[in-house]
Amino acid sequence: MRVWQAGMMLTMVSAACTPVGVTPPVSPPVEATRPRDEPRPIESRVELPPDVGPVRRFAEVRGLWVVRSTMTSEEEVRTMVTDAASAGFNTLIVQVRGRGDAFYLSDLEPRGETLEGPADFDPLATAIREGHLRGMAVHAWVNTHLVWGSASLPASRRHLVNEHPEWLAVPQYLARELIGVDPKDSRFVLALRQYAADRPQTVEGIYTSPSHPEVRERMLAVWMDLASRYDLDGIHFDYIRFPSRDFDYSRGALERFQAWVSPRIPAARLNDLRRVVASDPLAFATSLPAEWDKFRLEQITSLVRDIYTRVKTLRPELVVSAAVVADLQTAYGHRFQDWQSWLAEGILDVAVPMAYTPNDGTFGTQVRAARGAAGSRERVWAGIGAYMNTVAGTLDKIDLARAADAGGVVLFSYDWAVSEGGDAADPFLEHVGRERFGF
Repeated sequence: MRVWQAGMMLTMVSAACTPVGVTPPVSPPVEATRPRDEPRPIESRVELPPDVGPVRRFAEVRGLWVVRSTMTSEEEVRTMVTDAASAGFNTLIVQVRGRGDAFYLSDLEPRGETLEGPADFDPLATAIREGHLRGMAVHAWVNTHLVWGSASLPASRRHLVNEHPEWLAVPQYLARELIGVDPKDSRFVLALRQYAADRPQTVEGIYTSPSHPEVRERMLAVWMDLASRYDLDGIHFDYIRFPSRDFDYSRGALERFQAWVSPRIPAARLNDLRRVVASDPLAFATSLPAEWDKFRLEQITSLVRDIYTRVKTLRPELVVSAAVVADLQTAYGHRFQDWQSWLAEGILDVAVPMAYTPNDGTFGTQVRAARGAAGSRERVWAGIGAYMNTVAGTLDKIDLARAADAGGVVLFSYDWAVSEGGDAADPFLEHVGRERFGF
């Protein structure tokens, strides 16, 4: 146990962001002419800041995303760490906020519904203890805006979907229907749930509104809670993006955009739109597509900046990473996730492009583009969708990541690898460890 520079003795106390199909744009994509597979020019490339000295730095990161379904009991967590270490993996990215819930001890959000054992069981603390005993780095994986799926609603009254439905993002398709509905009315959340259920290929579930100030406060509080109480090596953003260009047309987001854009447009144009918005609440967003896109981009980037700054003030050695949409055009123009600028500005230490594909050519192109945007190998780890590949395909992707000079690889996911991913006589992780990590 260490004493952090904050002056306190601290106690240790589903699935990765799999890209889905892109909803057809409702307005022209941001900078649609940007090359799809090449990084945007960055005038000054940044190395990891000099005061970032991770406790456990590896010549090659060999990581696993660990979904919350493996974090439900102490036995499962212990087995997971043993399996990973035995196969030569050195970095665990464990999901602790999957759907607006907590797979650690939290006063902010409700305990994960699938957690087993006593109320004081802390899966994150267990993973940290067991991982550190084996020299492994342990990062907390935090889903940002995806807060529930499309099935039954959360059981806990404390869950933000139940307690704060006014925080939720609304698609354009439902905007006019829901604009006059009180979010506390059951029809509001049920409509969002059904929208996601009807579109499983494009919307993973219910999202929060990226521009809502209380959503932003909650996320900052979650990160600072983790950073201040746990002996972590890093914290990992996921779903730090919009679900698609069809979001967020909630009443609050439209009002915040109107306030944001009003001083940025000519007075005559502003007066015209103010007259129209009385009968069409979407008038500002639909009439000013370029500004609307810029506003949405800023909501995501500013949250990353705020969290990064606060975390680094408390714990400069923590590695702040993010699972990002690997295709640059899709990330920027359809999910408003400008991760290249985060790297350039120095508000993200490591990007982990989710290059989830069985195609070697596509994978190589996406990892090379990320490596170019990162500026140095330590700032990019290649995300491999093992679930989409045979073990041979996964081995090939590791080779391609190394050829692109990525600082490491992260496989999605441990849970798939030990359940569906291999031959019982030659388990998936053991095969990878033997063939590529020398274990």
